[in-house]
Amino acid sequence: MALISFVVPVYRVQGYLRECLDSILRQPVADVEVVVVDDCSPDSCGEIIAEYAARDDRVRVVSLDRNVGLGEARNIGLDLATGEYVWFLDSDDWLVDGCLPAVAERLRRVGPEVLLVDHVRAYWDHRTLGSGLDRSVPDSGVEVFTVRDRPEVLGVLHTAWNKLVRRRFLVEADLRFGPGWYEDVSFSYPVLLAADRISVLDVVCVNYRQRRSGAITRTRDDRHFEVFPHWHRVFELMARWGPEYDDLRPLIFERMVWHYLIVLGNGRRLSPELRRSFFDQVVADYRRWLPPAGYRVPGGVDGLKHRLVAGGHWRTYAVLRALHHSRRRGGAGRLVRRSLPWSPSRRQPAPVAASRLPAVLSEAARLGRAGLLRAYYHAQLRRPLDPALALYAAYWYRGYACNPAAVHRKARELAPWIRGVWVVRRDRVAALPPGVPYVVAGSRSYFRALARARWLVNNVNFPDYVVKRPGSVHLQTHHGTPVKVMGLDQQRYPRGAAGLDFPRLLRRIDRWDYSLSANTFSTQMWERAYPAEYRTLEVGYPRNDRLVNAGSAEVEAVRRRLGIGSGERVLLYAPTHREHRPGYSPPFDPGALLEVLGPAGRLLVRGHYLDPGACSAPGTPAGRDRVWDVTDHPSVEDLYLAADVLVTDYSSAMFDYATLDRPIVVYAPDWAEYRRERGVYLDVLAEGPGVAVTEFPELLTAFRSGAVDGPPAALARQRFRDRFCALDDGRAAERVVRRVLLDEPD
Repeated sequence: MALISFVVPVYRVQGYLRECLDSILRQPVADVEVVVVDDCSPDSCGEIIAEYAARDDRVRVVSLDRNVGLGEARNIGLDLATGEYVWFLDSDDWLVDGCLPAVAERLRRVGPEVLLVDHVRAYWDHRTLGSGLDRSVPDSGVEVFTVRDRPEVLGVLHTAWNKLVRRRFLVEADLRFGPGWYEDVSFSYPVLLAADRISVLDVVCVNYRQRRSGAITRTRDDRHFEVFPHWHRVFELMARWGPEYDDLRPLIFERMVWHYLIVLGNGRRLSPELRRSFFDQVVADYRRWLPPAGYRVPGGVDGLKHRLVAGGHWRTYAVLRALHHSRRRGGAGRLVRRSLPWSPSRRQPAPVAASRLPAVLSEAARLGRAGLLRAYYHAQLRRPLDPALALYAAYWYRGYACNPAAVHRKARELAPWIRGVWVVRRDRVAALPPGVPYVVAGSRSYFRALARARWLVNNVNFPDYVVKRPGSVHLQTHHGTPVKVMGLDQQRYPRGAAGLDFPRLLRRIDRWDYSLSANTFSTQMWERAYPAEYRTLEVGYPRNDRLVNAGSAEVEAVRRRLGIGSGERVLLYAPTHREHRPGYSPPFDPGALLEVLGPAGRLLVRGHYLDPGACSAPGTPAGRDRVWDVTDHPSVEDLYLAADVLVTDYSSAMFDYATLDRPIVVYAPDWAEYRRERGVYLDVLAEGPGVAVTEFPELLTAFRSGAVDGPPAALARQRFRDRFCALDDGRAAERVVRRVLLDEPD
């Protein structure tokens, strides 16, 4: 029998589940089992769980055919657990590395019925906050006690995951979780009340994830009323257990009132229209469960709250709450005038030197025009949305490209009544395909379209001044499956995140309605890196439709347009940008590579759009004509179709090119530095699509030996395609158009 059974209910946590399970399984105590309850999770959690169960026999899985909620999922896991102790761990939280030996030692030596452990709150912005357990229940030198001995233990956070409970004790006491939200209340307090042997371990064991969105403590909903029946259950259990628990009723009553007022006072949980009815229920419960005569009302502010509730004084409570929140926001807590009269006599003009006047006037004119355009934009925001207008953009208005272009093309086919308009910079207008409607960034027509478009589609973010209008739909397509860490995950890598403004980033992602994902891997990364309330569209990448659907005739046509002969072997070299090393150019000798490719070889070099000139390829005297710099070629898809083999490093190009099932070589000369300074989600050397090398001579050897397309490389490529390209069937753009623009069901 295992010492500890972890019960891990799972629902919609695909971005966090691996971290949770890894934190258990890598602990230096093997005497554990992990009972994972898949609560009919609609995302990829089921596949992740199956993967872990297949490689570690300590993982046991039960998959439910309907969603039953956290409480019942825990009960099901409890029924399947076989360990001496049960630890209910939420699947978006994770254990602290190395914490389990101390837990196991205390359990074996003391044998408590309940062991409380410490935790930290781990915020989405990587801040942490201790629980204060050492202050709530200071060390008294006594390792085992009851609630009567140390009533302050009731002040510890009432969650299931900060307690290990002897399984036999739970079964004999018939203590289980109730349904609905706040299920921890009717479990945690009865467990503590019924236990004869409680112990506290002052060791931080759990990272309690504070998600930016999604947790019930951050959700406005009438389901917060479900807190009431859970407290009713606590008092009903105490009544059933008999009068020997009457002396504990005042303690539980005080915790109940405290908890109700926490929920009531939190504006993120209850909307203003629900707050009065919630208060009325608090009053009813106060009067119902008030202990017999002799109960002492707390002093201070808590006592005032008790008296307001006892008397049902809603108006007084509401006014005092408003004043309190005003002070917390920095207000004075009193009524003030909202404006002061303008006083011409108090003006203080600043002198301007004559030599500076032309520049000042020019800047004033520029700012004046910008101000007028912004005013025009806000005026347009007051007009109705155009129900037939979709606005597209890509790469900060650089042109017609990527997923937005593929969606635009398919929308013209499936929804021709929707006018698709592109935003481009003035210097990129000439590169637009013929017949594509456009507006120039910064123009009046741009601001008008920006204000009134029903759909806004982009592979990056629109500027900060863009307002998310009710009824508008923002589709974030992204522009590649991520190898490097993105979004909030970059906070752990300050060199790679230099210049990023994370609060501004959060405001931008809050505008998203949809986030496009090429595969399950991307979904898991995006949902963690960009925490907001959007819906994920895991449908494949529209920009890859052309690659999947292209036949040999189109490939030959592309090569002819590029001037590539039918017998030439084309290598495309496409390194990515290094944010932590601007202008970096990997060691690369075009002449040596051409020599290995032979007389029929041709080398195309495409630098990253953020690194103009960093990967220029002038060629060598013997092969200048065979080395082309294609950095500015408008269609990377053309280059993919034309190339026989791709060499890249950490670029998302590898995922797109893999749809063609052609050889790919990962050349990562700065791998150790890149993963340390920039951070990665994928080990490109171990999990890449083919041969992986870190030295240029190794690259030459891979081509010279034929390993580039040998059986091991082909096997790695197939595994890579199965993992990342399964949804790229040539119809991704159609799925996006039907779901987002045509609002068709999934």
